[in-house]
Amino acid sequence: MQKVLIIQTAFIGDAVLATGILEKLHQCFPQTQIDFLVRKGNEGLFIAHPFVHKVLIWDKKKNKYKHLFQLLKIIRREKYDKVINVQRFAATGFITAFSNAKETIGFDKNPFSFLFSKKTKHVVSDGSHALHEIERNHILIQSFTDNTTAKPKLYPSVKDEEAVSIYKNKLYVCIAPASVWFTKQFPKEKWIEFINQIPNQFAIYLLGAPSDNDLCEHILTSSTNSNIINLSGKLNYLQSAALMKTAIMNFVNDSAPMHFASSVNAPVTAVYCSTIPAFGFGPLSNKHFIIETTENLSCRPCGLHGYKSCPQGHFKCALNIKTEQLLATLSL
Repeated sequence: MQKVLIIQTAFIGDAVLATGILEKLHQCFPQTQIDFLVRKGNEGLFIAHPFVHKVLIWDKKKNKYKHLFQLLKIIRREKYDKVINVQRFAATGFITAFSNAKETIGFDKNPFSFLFSKKTKHVVSDGSHALHEIERNHILIQSFTDNTTAKPKLYPSVKDEEAVSIYKNKLYVCIAPASVWFTKQFPKEKWIEFINQIPNQFAIYLLGAPSDNDLCEHILTSSTNSNIINLSGKLNYLQSAALMKTAIMNFVNDSAPMHFASSVNAPVTAVYCSTIPAFGFGPLSNKHFIIETTENLSCRPCGLHGYKSCPQGHFKCALNIKTEQLLATLSL
């Protein structure tokens, strides 16, 4: 039996998207043992995952480099047949290059790629269209699988489904209002304006991490809509995905909850402020909508990941989005 390690220690949305590789490897080689290396905090994505044998965890916040070398020792002992690194940063490149694996695979932009047994060009566009991140990742394994990209997928357990079943006794929408980056986050005043116009037939569940609770509580207390429940910090990743799966619609920023929706093929409306879908991180659900300003702004997009404040000071890319644009997706 082959042993494969997938490395993705970036943010949670990136880890979700990397499950597309996991899905494809399992489809092509169902007997292969697949391990997954993630940053500490993201391991909850893979609880009871049917295709993951072992989750390795890198604690980046405590003794970062000491832990890195400890991980390398563990990885070398495993004697992997393949190590597949979807990142372009030196630390994971170092792990890959010195993993003692029979084959090491990664992108050419990684500083340690010269030591990989196979390096792949990191492609933003193939000339006809901008590639999605899952397409870019798939290129790493295309030579020994096939040309068909697999979508990312998460597997909420029966217990996860049971934990959110109490919220499913009525029609509902989920809203994940937060983002790590200010310029990727639809302003709270705009969320409130939208929520106030959501028809009374829908329950509204606010989703997010414990750190998003203050934002969600502000939205709840400032809204005139009485159908809101703040669930930020109350659900784990897989429970959130389980709740999103059967929502009438999920409203998100260009952030991790959008990828949660994709992973369970949940209907999603993604609001893009400073960023654009062409960067390759758009929604993948069968039913999805993109909301962005209709004004042609010369400053948009202003960056790949967003900023802590609008570089121009006006934040028109968010403020010019109309509530009607979001409401329209509820009836489509």
